[in-house]
Amino acid sequence: MIQLANVSKVVKSGSEQLTILHELNLQIPGGQFVAVVGPSGSGKSTLLGLIAGLDGPTTGTIQLDGHEITKMNEDDLAELRGNLIGFIFQSFHLIPSLTAYENILVPMEIMGLSRARERAQALLDEVGLHDRGHHYPSQLSGGEQQRVAIARAFANDPQILMADEPTGNLDSKNGAHIIELLLKLNRERGTTLLLVTHEHQLASLADRKITLGDGRVIEDESREITKYTKLTK
Repeated sequence: MIQLANVSKVVKSGSEQLTILHELNLQIPGGQFVAVVGPSGSGKSTLLGLIAGLDGPTTGTIQLDGHEITKMNEDDLAELRGNLIGFIFQSFHLIPSLTAYENILVPMEIMGLSRARERAQALLDEVGLHDRGHHYPSQLSGGEQQRVAIARAFANDPQILMADEPTGNLDSKNGAHIIELLLKLNRERGTTLLLVTHEHQLASLADRKITLGDGRVIEDESREITKYTKLTK
């Protein structure tokens, strides 16, 4: 369960205060696939970063699986992220001096996970890169790099997977493959999937679509309900 209560984000812009996210309340049940959509500057990536604990809110509280992350120090927060969260960046964030296999392996070794080598290879196989593990990121296509990033995000078997524009830098073919892979991992593992996207195809496959506009939730659509719930502010 992800729970946000009265969460806002305000930053300084010169001598003025800029509100990126107005106070919002949000609950996401475990295992749900949620797409966050909206125009550029609407607060999508900021919301994702706050839920991941990569940034702190100006007001409000955030709970992940019963843990209130807004009260944690950086060490405790890092430990929680390592145990609970996987994060996929649009720009992949692979380490260029490590092979695909090593990019997946090294985080597991740092965390002290058992059978890390076997798990790294199994994850490579799961994302369809069995024979590409010895290649460096510069030797892989964009789609292959994103698949490595997905495998790395699942290295700690996270309960929550977050992705910021996971298909944004990919062509339509590779983007479709990444969508299929994310859906497969969500459905087979029961992982909560929360992603920011501009892709209508990807958003249409989600259990729930949250639309942001000017830092506010303006629509919250659930496929189970099959109608829009318009939120007024």
